This record gives sequence, C-alpha cells and structure tokens, in this order.
Amino acid sequence: MDFVISIRNLNHYFGNGILKKQVLFDINLDIYPGEIVIMTGPSGSGKTTLLSLIGALRSVQEGSLKILQQEMNGANEEQMVQTRRFIGYIFQAHNLLPFMTARQNVQMSIELHDDIGKEEARIKAEAMLAEVGLGERINYYPENLSGGQKQRVAIARALVSHPKLVLADEPTAALDKKTGRDVVTLMQRLAKEQGSTILLVTHDNRILDIANRIIHMEDGRLFSQ
Repeated sequence: MDFVISIRNLNHYFGNGILKKQVLFDINLDIYPGEIVIMTGPSGSGKTTLLSLIGALRSVQEGSLKILQQEMNGANEEQMVQTRRFIGYIFQAHNLLPFMTARQNVQMSIELHDDIGKEEARIKAEAMLAEVGLGERINYYPENLSGGQKQRVAIARALVSHPKLVLADEPTAALDKKTGRDVVTLMQRLAKEQGSTILLVTHDNRILDIANRIIHMEDGRLFSQ
C-alpha cells in the first residue's frame, strides 16, 4: 500500500555552529490513506516543527520524508509548492484574512489551482460553506463571526480543494467544549466523504476518540500510544 506520509530517520536542527540545537530525533512514521492520526505532546516537544516539515512549509535537513510518494529531502521550492497543493491546512488561529469575506477566504484557496476559473471557484466556495453550516454567512467578514464560525471557515478553506492530506494544528484550542467537538466531528465527516487523510496536533483530550491512532511527541522523539 502507498502511504500518504512515510518518514524514515528524520532529524531536524535549529541554529548554526555552537548554537545548533537538535529538535527532532530519528522520527519514523507511516500514515495510511484515509487514516485520522492525532499527535499529542507537551508544548515545545517538536509537534509543530514536524507538522511544518510534513506540510512542505520547511525544508528537510536529514532523513527521508515522502508526502504522496514525493521525496521532500532535496526538493526545490517549485516541488514544495506543488506538494502543498495536495494539502489542506487548519491552524489554531484560523489565519483568515480580515479584509475578505468568508466566501473570499475560501475561494482564494481554490484559485491557487490553475485549472479552476473564478466563477467555478465561487460556486465551490459557497457550496463548501453551506456544507460547514455557514450558508447564511458567506458574505460576513471574520470580525462578525464567532470563534467556532471562523474555524468552520478555516475548515471549508482547507477542504474545498479536496486535498489528499489535511494537517490541523490545535484546531480546537480557542473553542469551548461543544464547539470544539462540533468542529472535529465536521472535519472527520468531510474528510471521510472526500477520502482525505488527517494528521491533527492537539492538547485537547476531549477529541482523542475520533482518531484511528494516537502518536505522542516528547522532547523531539515520537512514540506510539
């Protein structure tokens, strides 16, 4: 079976010379198509660094990291950009552009794909917002949306292009219990419908039950639970 993510002996460092510090140690990980994997661990343990490497947002230094069969060690900027087109990102702070409406925030993500025109992108964005329960709020700006609604826009933006891989970094951190549960249930349902694979970083023990598998990061090392 082809893995969505396959990592072998991955090490990562920050700084240079005497300031050089190792932050990831000999990471090995395989994630299968359609799997929901949750990564837990204390702050500063290396979770976000690993997520940024898997998301092709940072260059691989040592070891092998394959995303959808593409080796990222040695990948140039163009190859990293191409890989990112198959990935949907959901961040803790939702990272919506404040001067764009919910629809524009979602639509912008599809317009990165050369083969989709503006009108088709608009229709897809509106359909996706309806899917996450925000059909009535497509023309609202982020400042007029609640925390949970902003995170739903972020999910719509991440999933509208039907990515093969969804990376979520603390998606429920700023949300209350019910809203957090609603948000991950929504992610779980949409990813299943689309056949996406999810890797989700969280401190939120209330959502661990959605995972097929839980992995734990401690001091830059990865453990299975």
